[in-house]
Amino acid sequence: MHPIPFRRLILCIALGSVLSHSARAQSKITAELVDSQRIWDRKPHNAFTDLALWNDTMYCAFREGQHHAGDNGVLCVISSKDGKKWTESTTLSLPDLDLRDAAVSVTPDNRLMVLGGVQQNQNNQRRTGTIVSFSDNGVEFSRPQIVIPPGRWLWRLTWHGQHAYGVSYATPDGKPFSSLLKTSNGIDYETVTAKLLSAGGWPTEARIRFAQDGTAYCLHRRDGAEGNTAYLGKANAPYSEWTWKDTNIRLGGPNFLQIPSGQWIAVGRLYDNPVRTSVLALDPVTVKLTPLLDLPSGGDTSYAGMIWHKNLLWISYYSSHEEKTCIYLAKVRIRVE
Repeated sequence: MHPIPFRRLILCIALGSVLSHSARAQSKITAELVDSQRIWDRKPHNAFTDLALWNDTMYCAFREGQHHAGDNGVLCVISSKDGKKWTESTTLSLPDLDLRDAAVSVTPDNRLMVLGGVQQNQNNQRRTGTIVSFSDNGVEFSRPQIVIPPGRWLWRLTWHGQHAYGVSYATPDGKPFSSLLKTSNGIDYETVTAKLLSAGGWPTEARIRFAQDGTAYCLHRRDGAEGNTAYLGKANAPYSEWTWKDTNIRLGGPNFLQIPSGQWIAVGRLYDNPVRTSVLALDPVTVKLTPLLDLPSGGDTSYAGMIWHKNLLWISYYSSHEEKTCIYLAKVRIRVE
């Protein structure tokens, strides 16, 4: 048996990688709505969700308020073992401040972490920063602590190993660029890339995800630009150098993840008539977003949380297609052929 020359071995590995992606790209992906139900509607405006699985329990976090913005909202965290019966775990608030856009994650030391925006409404101007709160048991949470002062908003975090990464953007300081931040404890943050995206317009909400091979991807919303199309970024460790491509689709409240079969699935608000929350297939090489399924939704909607659980995609989101703005949970079956 003769050894394979090194150059030929590298070529074979590279070719195998290309063929593997080609096969995935040519796969037919379909999405089927298994179930969708309203899970919370206590206040006039219930919105801006996220979803996490922690200690065999689902936690959904969102804002409760009187309106979409302009009042002092609170962050509500609810929990469920089966996704059907939900109970309140906690409500987080700060005096005279509007808490917004809850995000939930599990820290490396197995605590539940709630991230959220903290907005000041002064002199007809809204300035937004970021708060965090932690829980060891899902019932008792620490008092919300401001970790990013109002002016820049760290909208979402994703843990990768011992660190979490997220994108801050101008609210209203530092237009028109976003920045990549990094933390090991959820409280102290360092800047990895000061100017992450400055592709025209105003980069806003962004979500970082990590592929099975450690590659980082960032799905980034833009406003104030022609078409307001979202961008997809890609980087390898240490995630300081990024390449960006235009998805050519406007997407609000972007979220996405890689499912066990290797495909990427995104959820967000589509703006072509009618406005709705949709599930989309994302090809990170061609940077193509393909709509697969519209969730029961309309009007003021989107801001989805996503987890893969029991071979289904579970999606929290909000919508105002019924009598008021409420929180919903959908279960979606993804098939790859």
